[in-house]
Amino acid sequence: MIRKGYADTSFGQVHYAECGTGAPVVLLHQTPRSWDEYREVLPLLGRTHRAIAMDTIGFGASAPLAEHSIENYAAAVLEFLDALGLDRATLAGHHTGGVIAVEAAARAPERVERLVLSSTPYVDAAAREARRHRPPIEHGESDPDGGHLTEIWRRRQPFYPAGRPDVFDRLVRDVLVLGPDAEKGHRAVGAYRMEERIGLVRCPVLCIGASADPFSFPDLEPLSARLGDPAIAVIEGGMVPLMELHSSEVADLIARFAS
Repeated sequence: MIRKGYADTSFGQVHYAECGTGAPVVLLHQTPRSWDEYREVLPLLGRTHRAIAMDTIGFGASAPLAEHSIENYAAAVLEFLDALGLDRATLAGHHTGGVIAVEAAARAPERVERLVLSSTPYVDAAAREARRHRPPIEHGESDPDGGHLTEIWRRRQPFYPAGRPDVFDRLVRDVLVLGPDAEKGHRAVGAYRMEERIGLVRCPVLCIGASADPFSFPDLEPLSARLGDPAIAVIEGGMVPLMELHSSEVADLIARFAS
């Protein structure tokens, strides 16, 4: 059974969902999603661990955020651990969630037991420059005629399976909740100086690559190269919605690595 709750932080309340008992694993979603990205993973991982999927501050049902940055997202994660009384936890992040997990592990290595980085981009000066020229991924202001809905579909549909409109619907719902803030998580990633922080990670790391994810799969090698000797797993055919479409494989990888 999935249980839901709120935790108090200095940034405002953080909404979360959890399953199971045992060693805690905190799951961090991509932009612009919510805990719902892990809806299928939670009960599977909850068989062996206390699986906790939080809405990143500023997203989902968590409190709005005045200044979006990877640093603020990560600070809220650490305060979330405090609020739940967790001295240490494994952090698992997908896309933006992986970037947040890197920063949390860099600033508080004593709090992070293990790190699972799924489809996580490596953000250095070259990546920041490339992202600076990239058009918005999500929509901005809503159009009175609903044209923004068509635009969301046009930009994202190629990276989602045609036979699973239910998965795409969940993405669109999370985008619409955020409105004009939907792009801010991508901008936060594009401003992060990961090359200055990743060397501070001290815990064991598992890097998961999704072979059909054009955004992040090319970064699997440069990311892992800067983490010493991480464990690496590739999910063949995995796309951007890896958690929804390959939930059993992901849950099994995390459970084995976090044990």
